[in-house]
Amino acid sequence: MSSAHPAEPDPAEAATAPLWRAVQAFRLVTLLYAVGQQIASVRYYENQWLSWFFIALMVIWSGISALLLAQVHGPGTARIRPLVVLGDHLLVLGLIAATPLVADYAWYHGHQPLPTTMWSANAVISAAILRGPLAGVASGLLIAATIITMRQQWGEDVWADATAPVLVSVGLALGLAADTARRAQEQLQRAVRLTAATEERERLARQVHDGVLQILSYIKRRGTEIGGPAGELAQRAGEQEVALRRLISEQAAGRETGETTVDLRPLLTAHATPRVVVSTPGEPVRIGRWTAREIAAAVAAALTNVDLHAGPEARAYILLEDTGTELIVSVRDDGVGIAPGRLVEAEHEGRMGVSRSITGRIAALGGTAELLTAETVGEGTEWEFRIPRT
Repeated sequence: MSSAHPAEPDPAEAATAPLWRAVQAFRLVTLLYAVGQQIASVRYYENQWLSWFFIALMVIWSGISALLLAQVHGPGTARIRPLVVLGDHLLVLGLIAATPLVADYAWYHGHQPLPTTMWSANAVISAAILRGPLAGVASGLLIAATIITMRQQWGEDVWADATAPVLVSVGLALGLAADTARRAQEQLQRAVRLTAATEERERLARQVHDGVLQILSYIKRRGTEIGGPAGELAQRAGEQEVALRRLISEQAAGRETGETTVDLRPLLTAHATPRVVVSTPGEPVRIGRWTAREIAAAVAAALTNVDLHAGPEARAYILLEDTGTELIVSVRDDGVGIAPGRLVEAEHEGRMGVSRSITGRIAALGGTAELLTAETVGEGTEWEFRIPRT
């Protein structure tokens, strides 16, 4: 079933279209040179009328092939170009082989074949653009071998003739240029698609944050305050809020697919709620992907402790600073604080949330995690993570 939307242009076609148009100018120049060579050499031919017939055939084909190869996009472009390139080769090889029909051995043994070497290079160029450097080199070798065979130069003369090196070099250079253009076009289209997908994810994340997450947070808070049957509703709302925040965070972490660094800011701003305020720099804070995820996980663990221990009315504040040499992440709340000796007591009881989820993660990054307001009840709690940028 046909789609209602137009198909996306083939990257290979879009990349090589300028090359196809440009080489047709070369085809015109070489055609003029071939006609000039015919005018200068026709008096030495044995069959002059036949030579003019071959030249007319070359002129007609040059016009047809130039129009077909130079078109940018159109129905059947991918199917027509290989046929035109094949026709190029058949005509070039046929004209080279027909040279003895219009001139004697003494002439063609020491001169260019009938279509001239320059005009023959059009077939090599077309093959290189169509299929890459290997096809270009193969085409150059084929045409050069045909010319050498026709001129009977397989002896020592072959090393003094520049035909083969020139044709092979042209095929190699244009083939590499075409392949480079195709790769660049594919990378450009991937970047465009990635940018569009990123913008769409950011739009959806804003909508989720502005609407759904705030409602879930409100239901969780009010249900907890009301208690009873509403407490279960609050618990379910809290679970869905956490799941949505994790999804947004993972989407933000996956934006730079194929890159080794990510922007830390979206991983932290995903935690923003009416009770959690996040402040980050205006410019991207790009760090290693694994480092960013570990920092975000430590921040999530600190916020979990706020939800569990700081009190129902506590608010949390996340601050990210980039000094150039290190990252400083602060997670502060205005809750009830931590009772003296509570952290040591929790660790002895086997509760390793703080030591493993927070300090352990930051230590693994070569940084430090310091609890600035520890042992102080009623003044809230503040974690400060310092991670070197190395």
